[in-house]
Amino acid sequence: MTPVEEELSLIWGELLDLDPAEIPSDASFLRLGGDSVLAVRLSALVRRRMAVDLALSDVTVEITLGRLADLVATRSSGDGAGRALPVELERRPDPSAPFPLMPLQQGYFVGQHDGWELSYDSAHFYGDVALTGVDGDEAAEALEDALHRLALHQPMLRVRITAEGDQYVLPPDAAGAIPRPVVYDLRKAEAEEVSAHLESIRREMSTTGPNPLEGPGLDIRLSLLPEGRGRLHTAMSLLTLDGWSATLLNRELLTLAADWNAVLAPLDVDFGDYVTSLGRLRDSEPYAADRDWWWARLDDAPPPPALPLRADPRDVRPTTMGTREDRLPAGRWAALREQCASHEVTPSAAMMTAFGVVLARWAGHRRMLLNSLQLNRLPLHPDIHRVIGAFATTMLLPVEPAPDRTFADLAGEVQRAFSEHASHNLVSGVEVSRELARRRGTTRPIGPVVFQSTLGMDAAIGERQAESAGPLGELVFDDFHHQLRTPQVALEVRFYEMHDEMAFVFSLVEELFVSSQVDAAFADLRDLIESLAAGPGWDASVDLPSALDPAESATLSLDRLPERTSAPEEGPPADELEQRICDLWEEVLDAPVLDRATPFFALGGDSLLAVRTLARIAKEFGTAPSVREFLDAPTVAGLATALRTRVR
Repeated sequence: MTPVEEELSLIWGELLDLDPAEIPSDASFLRLGGDSVLAVRLSALVRRRMAVDLALSDVTVEITLGRLADLVATRSSGDGAGRALPVELERRPDPSAPFPLMPLQQGYFVGQHDGWELSYDSAHFYGDVALTGVDGDEAAEALEDALHRLALHQPMLRVRITAEGDQYVLPPDAAGAIPRPVVYDLRKAEAEEVSAHLESIRREMSTTGPNPLEGPGLDIRLSLLPEGRGRLHTAMSLLTLDGWSATLLNRELLTLAADWNAVLAPLDVDFGDYVTSLGRLRDSEPYAADRDWWWARLDDAPPPPALPLRADPRDVRPTTMGTREDRLPAGRWAALREQCASHEVTPSAAMMTAFGVVLARWAGHRRMLLNSLQLNRLPLHPDIHRVIGAFATTMLLPVEPAPDRTFADLAGEVQRAFSEHASHNLVSGVEVSRELARRRGTTRPIGPVVFQSTLGMDAAIGERQAESAGPLGELVFDDFHHQLRTPQVALEVRFYEMHDEMAFVFSLVEELFVSSQVDAAFADLRDLIESLAAGPGWDASVDLPSALDPAESATLSLDRLPERTSAPEEGPPADELEQRICDLWEEVLDAPVLDRATPFFALGGDSLLAVRTLARIAKEFGTAPSVREFLDAPTVAGLATALRTRVR
């Protein structure tokens, strides 16, 4: 082995829990147990320990130790055409200074202002898990102490968001900065009272989530129940925590609750440092190259799958999302991982392929656009994987499973397409969606069908989920309840690990779909996953519709939703009110506004600027249309009409 290979084998051994001396140079990172999430940590560790910046497209799951050693040697010599990250992470001089929202945070922020169809007053995730062996006399104090220490360690638990769409961290001694748990003592209650209590808590916390515009983005409660049982309830704002952070939060909170003397390893970076450092990317050549790559593909992007609808999403006002869920037991989940490794695809790529097959059968066509939620923590610092924050972003991915192919062939194609698209991730899917919406002249959701996988995240974080939490007792993972509310999403599939099992979930707006069709699609997904775990499903020819694109139909479907047809007459501002709006737009957009009929977004506006513009309108005129009213007619003339209606 060369010295470079020896150092890399130590990193691989650490990440993959393998003996470095036994790692062959010709085996891929994927075959040895790696995945795209671990590949991000691999890049960060190479950067820290070997002082080498690798291109984002270099460290794919398919890379071998030998090939990576060659790349590291090449980059060390200053040769090669690889594109390393063009920014260094820098600590902010003032940790309490405001910093911008990330693109996906902006989407959630606008959604909480009722800006999008399928919006909610809080974008959040709620979950509760059963506890046994709870020490009723010690549990409440242990939980409060653990949450206090965790909020000191993780600044984003003290974050607040302004009405203008900025975020800042409160100092620990500020009033209300530290979240405090709520404890309900029902140890002497009868079964009926316990049942009613749990139903009430779930209803409240599912429909009214924590709002970081007003208080902490985290709401934790503990129900003490008879016979040493309990229930730990957690609601997390998607504005402040992503899926990775939720897992990290649970692990660190329970670690601290289990041991009064536990000390978490200090962090050399926080989310604000990451966001402000990332902001410098927009002026870099790699960012421009990624933007050009995406923009060149947008005109050929397909629509979402043509899933038949019962109602127009614009007319639906959901309060919660419906759920279908199941789990693959530990043994079959281990078998599925082995099958994926033997076919050189990640479990996430296999599950995305399965979801695409199910959607094609449901929609009756094969070419469609999916929206993929990505963890996407760029390897700017080795501690990034230990930081709580809203790092997540989205990535648009065209899916086109070919007929008369085996599942293994389809999964390999998805793996390659996913790797190619992910290598251009300096431009987020939110930004790509905005540009695609601008070109299509729509304010309707571009990617309302979402794929999310956090498979492999447990290994990437580096520690197992605790099963015991001291005075809080033992966690019963088989008794877990959850609820998701996320704007602009009609249907989302989620794959995650839960206590050595793989869970898969449909979260959907029930009012949109025929329940029997949803049930059939979920059953189709379950059967396909079972066949993949057993083995035969990989080599079987996949049954798919012959149609590439959806057929013309008068039936309402997700791919062809009606647009607002009224358009104002073109020309200069028609009166003083329209001129005042033009002047305000020019200040906000830093661009001339000459035509009363030009859409706000065609002038360079985005949803966050729309919220800020309406805040300015409200301050100047004493009232303003809602964000949704503005998006229905986002022109000077349309805003003036809506404002006159409000004034009257």
